[in-house]
Amino acid sequence: MAQPRRYLFVSLMSALIAGGLWYGMRSAPTVAPATTGHSYSAALEQAHNGQPGAARVLYQQLARTDLSDIRRASLHAELPNYPSPQALKLADADLLNPSPLVRQAAIQSVAGLVPNAQRTLLLGPLLEDPEQSVRFAAANALLGLSADEQGLYFGPLQQVVDEYERDLTTRPDDAQAQGQLARLYLHEGQLDQAQAALEKVTALEPDNLRAVVAQIELLDKRGQADQARQLLAKQLQAHPDSAYLQHALGVWLHNHGQTEYALLGLAKAVELEPDNSDYRYKLAVALHDLEQLEAAQRQLEELLQRQPANRKARILLIRYWKETGQIQNVQVLLAQLEQMNPDDPALQQGL
Repeated sequence: MAQPRRYLFVSLMSALIAGGLWYGMRSAPTVAPATTGHSYSAALEQAHNGQPGAARVLYQQLARTDLSDIRRASLHAELPNYPSPQALKLADADLLNPSPLVRQAAIQSVAGLVPNAQRTLLLGPLLEDPEQSVRFAAANALLGLSADEQGLYFGPLQQVVDEYERDLTTRPDDAQAQGQLARLYLHEGQLDQAQAALEKVTALEPDNLRAVVAQIELLDKRGQADQARQLLAKQLQAHPDSAYLQHALGVWLHNHGQTEYALLGLAKAVELEPDNSDYRYKLAVALHDLEQLEAAQRQLEELLQRQPANRKARILLIRYWKETGQIQNVQVLLAQLEQMNPDDPALQQGL
C-alpha cells in the first residue's frame, strides 16, 4: 500500500510545486523584502540542516501572516521533522488557509505529524474542499488507513478516489496520468484495470521504470512471483545502473523473505544514489533484520551526516544504540534532538 501512496504523493506534490512557483512569480512581497527574505531563508536553512533552535525559528516563520504561499509551503515541507503541539497547531491552522497550495502543504505536514486515527479527524473535512487538487491531496494522505481508521470518512474518501480515477481516465495519452491510475487500481485490487493502464504507459513510454515496478507488484498480487522475478531480472539487465530498480529488487527480495540477497540490491541502490535517504534507511532496516547491528548503525549515522534533520532516522538510530547498550551515543543523539526541538514528543516520552 505504501508504493501506491508514494506514487500518488509524488504526482500531487509536483502539481503543488508547479502551481506554487507560478503564484510566487506573480506575487510581489509587500513588506521589507531584504529583512523578510533573510530571516525566512535563514530559518529554512536552519530547519533543513537540523541546526540548534531549528524548531523555534520554523514555528516563528509559520506564525507570520506576510509570507508568500510558496514560502509557507516550503516551511511545511520541513515541519514533520519537528513535531510538537505547537507544530500541529500551525499545520492545523493552515488547513484553512485561503491558498490551495498552502492547504495541500499543510495536509502533508499533518500526515507526518499525527497518528492515523487523529489524521482522519483533521484531514477528513478536506475531502469536501472546493478545490479538486486539495481533495486529491487529502485522499492521498488517508489512502493507507484501515476502514476503521477512516471511520465516518470512509464513504467520502471513496467518492474522492472515484473522482480522481475519472479525472485520470480522461487523459489516455498522458503516461504519468495512466501510471497514477494504475496505482489507484492496484491499491483497490482492480488488477485487470491496472494491467490495462500499465499497458498504456508502456506503449507511451517503453522505458518507464515506475511502470515496470508497478507491473511487478501486479504480478505479485496475481500470485505470479516467478514472472515478477523474471521481469525484474530482465529490466535490471537492461538498466544495471538504475538505483530505482536496484532498490526495487532489494525490496522485492526482502518482502519474499530473502533478506540476505536483498542486501545486494539495497546496497547497490545506496551506492548509486548515496544521498537518497529512503534507500539508506531501508538498507539499515534490512541489516538490522539480519542482526548486523553495527552495519545498520553505520548506515543511519551516514544518513544523519547527510541529513541531520531526518527525525525518522535519528529515532531509529537511538533505538538501535539502546539495543546494544551504547548509552553514551544515545545521550548524544538525544541532546542534539533537544537542541533542535526541546518539545519533541520523543524527549517527553523519555525515549
